[in-house]
Amino acid sequence: MKPFETQDFILAVRFYKTEGGTEPVRDWLKSLSMDDKKAIGADIKTVQFGWPLGMPIVKKLEPGLWEVRSHIKDGIARVLFTVCDKTMVLLHGFIKKSQAIPTDDLDTARKRKVNL
Repeated sequence: MKPFETQDFILAVRFYKTEGGTEPVRDWLKSLSMDDKKAIGADIKTVQFGWPLGMPIVKKLEPGLWEVRSHIKDGIARVLFTVCDKTMVLLHGFIKKSQAIPTDDLDTARKRKVNL
Protein backbone atom coordinates (compact mmCIF):
# COMPACT_ATOMS: atom_id res chain seq x y z
CA MET A 1 0.00 0.00 0.00
CA LYS A 2 1.34 3.44 -0.93
CA PRO A 3 1.67 6.00 1.89
CA PHE A 4 -1.32 8.12 0.82
CA GLU A 5 -3.64 5.36 -0.32
CA THR A 6 -6.82 5.00 1.64
CA GLN A 7 -8.96 1.98 2.25
CA ASP A 8 -11.64 1.52 -0.38
CA PHE A 9 -15.07 2.51 0.83
CA ILE A 10 -17.82 -0.08 0.86
CA LEU A 11 -20.62 2.39 0.12
CA ALA A 12 -20.67 5.54 -1.95
CA VAL A 13 -22.66 8.34 -0.32
CA ARG A 14 -25.12 10.69 -1.99
CA PHE A 15 -27.79 13.10 -0.87
CA TYR A 16 -31.44 12.57 -1.77
CA LYS A 17 -32.39 15.17 -4.38
CA THR A 18 -35.92 16.52 -4.80
CA GLU A 19 -37.55 16.99 -8.20
CA GLY A 20 -36.74 20.69 -7.81
CA GLY A 21 -33.04 19.86 -7.41
CA THR A 22 -32.68 20.67 -3.70
CA GLU A 23 -30.85 18.36 -1.32
CA PRO A 24 -32.68 18.63 2.04
CA VAL A 25 -30.06 16.78 4.11
CA ARG A 26 -27.23 18.88 2.67
CA ASP A 27 -29.23 22.05 3.43
CA TRP A 28 -29.91 20.86 6.99
CA LEU A 29 -26.22 20.07 7.54
CA LYS A 30 -25.25 23.55 6.32
CA SER A 31 -27.42 25.04 9.07
CA LEU A 32 -25.44 23.29 11.82
CA SER A 33 -22.26 24.40 13.57
CA MET A 34 -18.90 23.30 12.20
CA ASP A 35 -18.38 20.95 15.18
CA ASP A 36 -21.78 19.31 14.61
CA LYS A 37 -21.10 18.92 10.87
CA LYS A 38 -17.76 17.27 11.65
CA ALA A 39 -19.32 14.82 14.13
CA ILE A 40 -22.11 13.82 11.73
CA GLY A 41 -19.69 13.60 8.79
CA ALA A 42 -17.34 11.36 10.77
CA ASP A 43 -20.20 9.00 11.65
CA ILE A 44 -21.40 8.86 8.04
CA LYS A 45 -17.83 8.10 6.96
CA THR A 46 -17.64 5.31 9.55
CA VAL A 47 -20.74 3.76 7.98
CA GLN A 48 -19.35 4.29 4.47
CA PHE A 49 -16.14 2.41 5.26
CA GLY A 50 -17.53 -0.16 7.71
CA TRP A 51 -20.91 -1.18 6.32
CA PRO A 52 -22.79 -3.11 7.59
CA LEU A 53 -22.69 -1.70 11.12
CA GLY A 54 -24.98 -1.81 14.11
CA MET A 55 -25.39 0.02 17.38
CA PRO A 56 -24.33 2.44 18.70
CA ILE A 57 -23.77 4.24 15.34
CA VAL A 58 -26.39 2.59 13.13
CA LYS A 59 -29.85 1.39 14.03
CA LYS A 60 -32.13 -0.45 11.62
CA LEU A 61 -35.59 1.12 11.70
CA GLU A 62 -37.39 -1.14 9.23
CA PRO A 63 -36.53 -3.07 6.06
CA GLY A 64 -34.40 -0.82 3.88
CA LEU A 65 -34.27 2.11 6.32
CA TRP A 66 -31.56 2.87 8.90
CA GLU A 67 -30.43 5.80 11.01
CA VAL A 68 -26.94 7.14 11.70
CA ARG A 69 -26.83 8.30 15.31
CA SER A 70 -24.47 11.20 16.06
CA HIS A 71 -23.88 12.89 19.39
CA ILE A 72 -23.71 16.65 18.94
CA LYS A 73 -23.80 19.68 21.23
CA ASP A 74 -27.60 20.04 21.14
CA GLY A 75 -28.38 16.35 21.63
CA ILE A 76 -28.46 13.48 19.20
CA ALA A 77 -28.63 14.05 15.46
CA ARG A 78 -30.15 11.46 13.20
CA VAL A 79 -29.59 10.95 9.50
CA LEU A 80 -32.06 8.48 8.02
CA PHE A 81 -30.76 6.59 5.01
CA THR A 82 -31.32 3.70 2.67
CA VAL A 83 -28.86 1.65 0.65
CA CYS A 84 -29.37 1.28 -3.11
CA ASP A 85 -26.89 -1.02 -4.78
CA LYS A 86 -23.67 0.14 -3.13
CA THR A 87 -24.80 3.68 -2.38
CA MET A 88 -25.88 5.13 0.95
CA VAL A 89 -28.63 7.64 0.16
CA LEU A 90 -29.11 10.25 2.88
CA LEU A 91 -32.87 10.82 3.02
CA HIS A 92 -33.59 13.00 6.05
CA GLY A 93 -31.75 14.62 8.94
CA PHE A 94 -32.96 16.06 12.24
CA ILE A 95 -32.02 16.51 15.89
CA LYS A 96 -33.90 14.04 18.03
CA LYS A 97 -35.59 15.54 21.07
CA SER A 98 -37.56 12.55 22.39
CA GLN A 99 -37.08 8.82 22.86
CA ALA A 100 -39.08 7.81 19.80
CA ILE A 101 -38.45 9.02 16.25
CA PRO A 102 -41.17 11.55 15.41
CA THR A 103 -43.68 10.08 12.95
CA ASP A 104 -43.33 13.09 10.63
CA ASP A 105 -39.56 12.54 10.32
CA LEU A 106 -39.99 8.83 9.66
CA ASP A 107 -42.72 9.50 7.09
CA THR A 108 -40.50 12.04 5.31
CA ALA A 109 -37.73 9.46 4.94
CA ARG A 110 -40.18 6.80 3.76
CA LYS A 111 -41.63 9.11 1.08
CA ARG A 112 -38.18 10.09 -0.17
CA LYS A 113 -37.11 6.46 -0.28
CA VAL A 114 -40.09 5.58 -2.49
CA ASN A 115 -39.20 8.47 -4.83
CA LEU A 116 -35.63 7.33 -5.53
